[in-house]
Amino acid sequence: MAQVNLKDQLHQLQAARNLVLSDAALYPQVVQGILPIIGVNSRLELRRWGSEFLAETFANPALATTQKEELAATVLPTVRELLDNNAEDAVVVQNVIQIAASLYPFVFRHIIRHPDDKILWEQMTEIKHSILKRMDSAPHPVRVCCIKFLQKVVHIQTPGPIADPRRPERNETSIAIVPRTHPILIIPNLEAEASGLLDRLLTVLQDNSDDAILVNATLNCLAIMLRTRPSIASKILETILNFNPIKTGNGPFTPTMRVKIKSMERTTRAVLINILKRNHNHPMAGRMQQYIERLTQNCLEVFDESSRKRALPVEPTDGLDNAKRAKLGVDTPPQLKIPPMPAGPNSYAQLYTLTEDLGLSSFDVKQLPPELIVKIAVAVLGRVDANALVQATEAIRTRYQTLAVEQAKSQAAAEEEEDDYEPEYQPEDVPEEEKEDITAAIFGLEPELGPFKLPKPPPMTENEAGEVGRAAAERVFEMMVAAPSKPVAKGASNQSERKGFARLAGGSLDTKEAWVIMLVRMATRAPAGLEAASGEIRNMDGSPTIATHIRELLYRHILEDFRSRINIGITWLNEEWYNDRQQMKAASASSEDGEAVTVPLHYDSWVLRLLGGILPYLDARDNKVLIRFLSEIPEVTAPIIGRVQTLARDPERVNLCVQTLHYLIMLRPPAREICLDALEEIYKTHEEARPAAGKILSKWRAHVIQAQQTQDALPNANTAAIANGVQAVS
Repeated sequence: MAQVNLKDQLHQLQAARNLVLSDAALYPQVVQGILPIIGVNSRLELRRWGSEFLAETFANPALATTQKEELAATVLPTVRELLDNNAEDAVVVQNVIQIAASLYPFVFRHIIRHPDDKILWEQMTEIKHSILKRMDSAPHPVRVCCIKFLQKVVHIQTPGPIADPRRPERNETSIAIVPRTHPILIIPNLEAEASGLLDRLLTVLQDNSDDAILVNATLNCLAIMLRTRPSIASKILETILNFNPIKTGNGPFTPTMRVKIKSMERTTRAVLINILKRNHNHPMAGRMQQYIERLTQNCLEVFDESSRKRALPVEPTDGLDNAKRAKLGVDTPPQLKIPPMPAGPNSYAQLYTLTEDLGLSSFDVKQLPPELIVKIAVAVLGRVDANALVQATEAIRTRYQTLAVEQAKSQAAAEEEEDDYEPEYQPEDVPEEEKEDITAAIFGLEPELGPFKLPKPPPMTENEAGEVGRAAAERVFEMMVAAPSKPVAKGASNQSERKGFARLAGGSLDTKEAWVIMLVRMATRAPAGLEAASGEIRNMDGSPTIATHIRELLYRHILEDFRSRINIGITWLNEEWYNDRQQMKAASASSEDGEAVTVPLHYDSWVLRLLGGILPYLDARDNKVLIRFLSEIPEVTAPIIGRVQTLARDPERVNLCVQTLHYLIMLRPPAREICLDALEEIYKTHEEARPAAGKILSKWRAHVIQAQQTQDALPNANTAAIANGVQAVS
């Protein structure tokens, strides 16, 4: 039962991990919830999972630095408890040290901002001492993590570069951002500790250790400090240049030692080459280049054995033939006499019997007690001749291989005999009529069978058909959103490139424009003639029709970013206008026969709705967007100009309204009178628009300006007369 509960618990924890990986904002809640579950008294599986999850949490770049700093104080007691357990699992300790390495900079920065939080720093110090105790005696995976922790401590407790002294929170975490008067973080003590830990790291290289795992881990950690800490870079680089991986192989060059030396040599060379690539003018560039060349040459001399002669063997090796043994003066070992296997099926006893003595071969060993057999076998094996044992083993192996080959050959022959067997059968002559009757009687078939047809599927209801249609439209819409927008290649001549209403919707579906045309025509031309009967935009159950659903998708898609998607709206409205005119033309043709047909029109309603959604978000710099929209839609009506005229109510956008109307007056003659009427009303109503609107009306409707000036002059004249009368009376 406990095992089942453990599996369920691990499954729930894994679900929580997947949840935070999809949304990093949930990390604080999940970490707070799992800390009681992964404590020191929990099951080993839970502690392993929890330590791995916390290491992953503080190494995840998706989690904000401020949240990591807040969680550090919460996680630190659990980390200390797991490290204080001397009998803790190595995997848990390894993960916990990685957590401590990630937490150290956050705790350090927290103490800088909150010098009164002395308890948190004491907990971090205890964790540091516990890790340092494991540095020399722990297994290799734990020691590698300890090296990483030491590198992090030295990196933080060494002065780093200051990018902006006015913003210490944005600078790199180091003692350079610690105030001189900090009560807890005393800079001289921190620098001394960092120097001692750096010496401890460099000891592995100074002693020319042959432990390739520790040497490579140390070199990889030192590479970061060489790049970011100039104050200690020269000391580290000097130690690396004095390190010689080839001197580590004091004993014979075994294959294991060769792999270790080659690994350390490659890591050392990679670190130095990386430094030279980043800084070609490094002060020690010459020494590093000479060191790399000397290291490469020494490795070639040690590992290249192709030009060396083979050394003379000190003593005769095993496996010499009898002719060479006579010359070397070595006694020829006696050859065992191996009897042949008996014919017929053989048993395992016959396979392992190598003697011709009938008494020995017929003796039943089961009659002896097992204790006596063990004593006899141990005594015999201690005195057996090694050469005789090898000959007996080879003889049994040869027997077994021979039996296996013979068995495979016998099976193949049996299969060939079965395949070659063909019974001789001469059927009698049977008339054709009897053959048909016999076939029908055997298979139970009628003489003539009709064609097979699948049953028709049940008819779909209106709601089901609407749901399927809307789902298909949404898939096409997703294809349109995901399609790239790229221009058509020059020189291509096919039907899909024809512009205007005659272009093909499905001619080339590799661009966004083609998918827009297809989606728009699904909404406009597909239901043509079907909506005339009802004129409704919704089904019986209240759900929108497929065409209305597509129009709503287009409307929302355009409003999400109308400045970059205004061309989609223009294409859509052009198709709506064209479809309305085609439907009106078809209705007028049918009305000549005496039947009145009502045609639902969509252009006027959707252009006003789209314009109403765009206008509230326009500012004074969007004149190009509005002018392009009004100049490229197929028809500009009085309601459209009325919506544009509402922009004059805003003093900041009155010039946008006047510029748009001016453009339409100049370049859209069918809408000129409507625009002039609107401009005249703006001139009379809004005084802040008169300077800009007056310049346009002076060319097209000068009498409006004169009438307005006369009307403005009358109150001024009356005011002057009244003032003169008052003066005369006084």
